[in-house]
Amino acid sequence: MRLLDVEGGGWSRGGHVIYHAEALRGDPADVLPGDPAKALGGDSVKVLGGDSFGGLQGVGGSAFEVARGLVLATDGKRAEWATADGVRAGLAWAEGAIRRAGLVPMGWVEQVKTWNLSGLFRIRVEGDVEAVWFKATPGFAACESSAIGLFGSVVPDIVPRLIDADPERRWVLLGHAPGEDCWGAPQDAVDHMVPRMVAAQVRLAGRAASAGLADRTSPALATKLLDGDLAEELTADELRDARGLVRKLPDLVAALEACGLPYTVVHGDFHPGNWRWDGRRGVVVDFADCHFGHPALDGLRLRDFAPEERREQVTETWVKAWADALPGADPERAVVLAEPLARLYYAIRYQEFMDGIEQTERRYHAGDAASEIRAALASAG
Repeated sequence: MRLLDVEGGGWSRGGHVIYHAEALRGDPADVLPGDPAKALGGDSVKVLGGDSFGGLQGVGGSAFEVARGLVLATDGKRAEWATADGVRAGLAWAEGAIRRAGLVPMGWVEQVKTWNLSGLFRIRVEGDVEAVWFKATPGFAACESSAIGLFGSVVPDIVPRLIDADPERRWVLLGHAPGEDCWGAPQDAVDHMVPRMVAAQVRLAGRAASAGLADRTSPALATKLLDGDLAEELTADELRDARGLVRKLPDLVAALEACGLPYTVVHGDFHPGNWRWDGRRGVVVDFADCHFGHPALDGLRLRDFAPEERREQVTETWVKAWADALPGADPERAVVLAEPLARLYYAIRYQEFMDGIEQTERRYHAGDAASEIRAALASAG
């Protein structure tokens, strides 16, 4: 299932969407008998069935030709899991991995989420009320199996169970993590998760640099960013100020390092939506942005995703966890100094998304890198 076009909506949700859906097996007519548009909800549904486009309902004239062109278009950056052949290959590997683990797959595979940053599939297995999860990520993502292995080597219960992996293809097979995605995390979840993440990062600091992760400590990364396509999205004044900020980065980095927190393994997207919480135990998921860097970035991500009225509280939790772990360090100052650096990191990361994905998917991240540059300038004063 692949996004072709969308009108309206916002924040990667809503709007009038056209997808290209391709059955893994059989004839689409067998799956959607009769009039597909009526079967799926009327005129708002547009279905493209096979190469003949005879199943396209509710689209006529130029709109039909646009949709037809989008389906037929090739793109060298198309994700493997955005094609039927790629999904078949991934699921075949997952089935083999499940059987090698002594489990037996059963029932239908559920395609839970598919977009430019991942394909996520739930697979039921015999004798288990839960399921296992097959996840595919792009080449510009961190190797999740390596990241899970690193964190799991020091705090085993903070990560999902890794059943199998193909690091080269960025495929992982994971055990189910009980609970729910922890958007709007209650404070007891924050109190549980943050100290455990900090404990893991402290223990990993001594070997993080040699763990094969992307190094996000160099100010040169921001210079490269401003010399690229992103410069065209900024005004002349914004670009001038951004270059000025980059020139100040060595001093800012030195001040941050003086706070005493070590460079270590950073999750990279440590907001509660990437936690699973069952009321007692929590697991961190989605390590695709994991890197070697400064841990204050994770503290800022946690703060930024908290409701406005709770941001001070969750930041205090992160500060206390680091102060307890490293007496003499100054995490409170670090989280202030790190904000412009964190914003520059996310600008770099969003631009990597844009550079690594196919054209029709770029709308998910369009403008994000420039927005982060502006936020970096604002936070730097």
